[in-house]
Amino acid sequence: MFVQEEKIFTGKVLRLHVCTMEGAEWLEEVPEDTTVEKLKERCLKHCVPGSLEDPKTVTHHKLIHATSEKVLTDTKTVLEENIQDRDVLLLIKKRAPPPLPKMADVSAEEKRKQEQKAPDKDAILKATANLPSRNVDRTVAHHNMRDFQTELRKILVSLIEVAQKLLALNPDAVELFKKANAMLDEDEEDRVDEIALRQLTEMGFPESRAVKALRLNHMSVTQAMEWLIEHADDPTVDAPLPGQTASEATAEASASSAEATAGASSEASGEEAKDELTEIFKKIRRKREFRPDPRAVIALMEMGFDEKEVVDALRVNNNQQNAACEWLLGDRKPSPEDLDKGIDTNSPLFQAILENPVVQLGLTNPKTLLAFEDMLENPLNSTQWMNDPETGPVMLQISRIFQTLNRT
Repeated sequence: MFVQEEKIFTGKVLRLHVCTMEGAEWLEEVPEDTTVEKLKERCLKHCVPGSLEDPKTVTHHKLIHATSEKVLTDTKTVLEENIQDRDVLLLIKKRAPPPLPKMADVSAEEKRKQEQKAPDKDAILKATANLPSRNVDRTVAHHNMRDFQTELRKILVSLIEVAQKLLALNPDAVELFKKANAMLDEDEEDRVDEIALRQLTEMGFPESRAVKALRLNHMSVTQAMEWLIEHADDPTVDAPLPGQTASEATAEASASSAEATAGASSEASGEEAKDELTEIFKKIRRKREFRPDPRAVIALMEMGFDEKEVVDALRVNNNQQNAACEWLLGDRKPSPEDLDKGIDTNSPLFQAILENPVVQLGLTNPKTLLAFEDMLENPLNSTQWMNDPETGPVMLQISRIFQTLNRT
């Protein structure tokens, strides 16, 4: 009796449970040296009769090991895939690949990309070759910007006078400004971050030096610590900040005097109430006095300039150190005295502003006066007031009127 050679060397037979997505389930017995592709053909013969007539049917299906969730490789054997007896396999049809785009679609997509593509340098030069060349004078542009800032200051000075007269007619103005004045007592610029101060004092730095370092470095602990270490042997390290301590002391004394005046006249007649309101106006202005950037003051004084002229330069140039340096080295115009002058009340610009209904309504709001006072001495706060729902519309109208008349 003869036995075929292949049957003599046949490997172990495995009984595998095969399932499909349609719910079919059966037991498939295969030797462990059977390839996954042959196993797949047997499975397809069982569940889809006649499917092997199309040679692509086998490649369009895959076998997945249920336990490991692994997709079996067609060229490997069952043994190489480490499939054990009684394992469960899942026969799944592969997802069809997306159809290739038609040539017309490809052309349309490429055309759309080209239309959205920004022009390169050569295209820009070609398109602008016939345009007349213009040389923008940077100094003129800077001068125009300075003129705009100066004119805006004049507008604010004159509008403050108008607002004070209008608000003096309001019987509730005194109480409103008392509340506003109390809010100014909590000005954040006078505060020192307690946590940051404690961190520096715990490192061994004196409290007075730590406060100075924090104010110079905008409450940054890291930068303040670097400044303290750098100036540890500086003989002027404990000197008060230029332009700050003296003005604060004066403001404190003036504020207490104004409070005493306000308290004594709180129950007075209408004329005395007007005087009280005037005192409050003065007090608010004192609290909103210009505060030069201490770092800029120190840097400019190290160049040899006097402290007073440095503070004037920073005030004229909105605390911008480079612009202040140019002002000190140049003709020093506009002068600090020019900043306190109002606009000509008979000018078309001022008349147009006063005739605007939004501005008229805003001038009766105490918050608008506070905004004008703040922007007058701290122009960098303009953004805050422009975004305020009460004062923003007023500032927007003033800006539009100024730009419109400036172009005509």
